[in-house]
Amino acid sequence: MGYCNILQPVGNISVYKLKAKLYYVLVFKINLYVIFVYSLFLSLNGCQSVANKINEKSAIEERELSKWLDKTETELKIKFGQPDKVEFLKSRNRNYIYLSKKMKIECQRTFEINSSNIVVGFKSKNCF
Repeated sequence: MGYCNILQPVGNISVYKLKAKLYYVLVFKINLYVIFVYSLFLSLNGCQSVANKINEKSAIEERELSKWLDKTETELKIKFGQPDKVEFLKSRNRNYIYLSKKMKIECQRTFEINSSNIVVGFKSKNCF
């Protein structure tokens, strides 16, 4: 018996059946690889899509909040109600903080009010 006998029939399995099984195993592995690469591409593309949507919503939020600049404290309270927190700053300005929750994500909007009761700044965190 030499090395050439490796392709000889083993039991009742012929060489052609062995080759066919190896072929199907190889095709199966290639298909798994293609499916994996395609799934990876789709998942990375999906993450980018989510990031784009968040950036878009954040830009909309910033445009909406910038409309409140140079408005009075009274107008702000009519729209948003009483703030959840008020912080007094060293500059004699104060921050009105409004908190809300959407899908278990806490949104925080902060408006800076100067001593003349005018909105001079804002911040938004997790609001989209």
